[in-house]
Amino acid sequence: MYREKIKELEEWKNSKDRMPLIIRGARQVGKTWIMKEFGKTNYKKVAYVNFDGNSRMSRLFEGDFDIDRILQGLKIETKVNIDEKDTLLIFDEIQEVPKALTSLKYFCENARQFHIIAAGSLLGVALHEGTSFPVGKVDFIDLYPLNFQEFLLAMGEQKLVTILNEKNWDLITIFKDKLISYLREYYFIGGMPAAINKYLETKDYRQVRKVQLKLLQAYEEDFSKHAPNEIVPRLKMLWNNIPAQLAKENKKFIYGLIKEGARAKEYELALSWLIDCGLIYKIDRVRKPNMPLIAYQDTSAFKLYILDVGILGAMTRLDEKILLEGNEIFTEFKGSFTEQFVLTELKSNKDIPVFYWSAERATAEIDFLIQLGTDIIPIEVKSSENLQAKSLKTFIEKYNTTKNVRTSMSNYRKEEKLINIPLYLIGNIEEII
Repeated sequence: MYREKIKELEEWKNSKDRMPLIIRGARQVGKTWIMKEFGKTNYKKVAYVNFDGNSRMSRLFEGDFDIDRILQGLKIETKVNIDEKDTLLIFDEIQEVPKALTSLKYFCENARQFHIIAAGSLLGVALHEGTSFPVGKVDFIDLYPLNFQEFLLAMGEQKLVTILNEKNWDLITIFKDKLISYLREYYFIGGMPAAINKYLETKDYRQVRKVQLKLLQAYEEDFSKHAPNEIVPRLKMLWNNIPAQLAKENKKFIYGLIKEGARAKEYELALSWLIDCGLIYKIDRVRKPNMPLIAYQDTSAFKLYILDVGILGAMTRLDEKILLEGNEIFTEFKGSFTEQFVLTELKSNKDIPVFYWSAERATAEIDFLIQLGTDIIPIEVKSSENLQAKSLKTFIEKYNTTKNVRTSMSNYRKEEKLINIPLYLIGNIEEII
């Protein structure tokens, strides 16, 4: 299974300013796999340590931060002669031993020649709870579920990916039906590695759904096991309410729809917890499309999305039969799956900061707004071939933006101020723009 983040890991390995690296990401997005695969293909030796339930490693890091002593203990634990030139040292589930996280500072300052990658399923939560390790002493990479092109590669469609990346519009048009068929499958299967592997193994959507439901169960178990007891009920209510809010015409998140009379203050901790463990994306509104966008964000108005379109389908119990019914899957639930897909494509590769815009009186709304270099790019999402984009037209007239994107089932088309990018190519927006 190919992951595009391998390129970033290779760049990290060859960087003169390399520091210990932390891979952030939700449970089951493939962090352990990518660390081991990177080690296997780029180093002679891999020393792998899993800190989950490992009392020996807890005791090793309880002492001082003498790097020679720690390395000696790691050599005994892994049975690998750790060498600075040809060994990758992997710390998995590092949040389970907070002092191992702290040790990364000392590796950075006193032994930067060693190649160290760390990861953990609830690492974001651990960091925000005050686990001690200094900012500025580690590098970060964020890992997400497989995006659509990685999904195509997993399906053995290297040549389809090639014509997409080469922007070979003639061939893309010829194979449009095939791309849409795969896109329909991706909406159901999503990008979680376990779900994709189960589909490759069985070609059975029901088996895929069982995997997704197990993942959902594991997430809910994490809520009960790791979240503060007082927020667990609210956390579950918020999490389970997101699909219903995405199915609204206006997808702005409203606390009062979780429970009558609910207020933001009651759910702030639960919201932060879900964001920190990588399960949801919070997309804030911007008041106006000026540079930099973050300076104009309105954090009180936002939309919430799930980490993966397949997981969203499992939460809504989307029936696999809908895959056989033309393009109905793209318009189901008022196009919420398509918005979910577009967002995860924007996030998965370049990790582009994403916002949305709406007029003060909610007469017009732009689904997503991104900043590429010196350009502010509005993105209007259409779940079918309907090319009417009234909100986008209003936005262009109001702000006179020169680069504007509509993404839909229609073919690529470039007009004076508007580019139509097919949904299956929205992940390539930077290159196309």
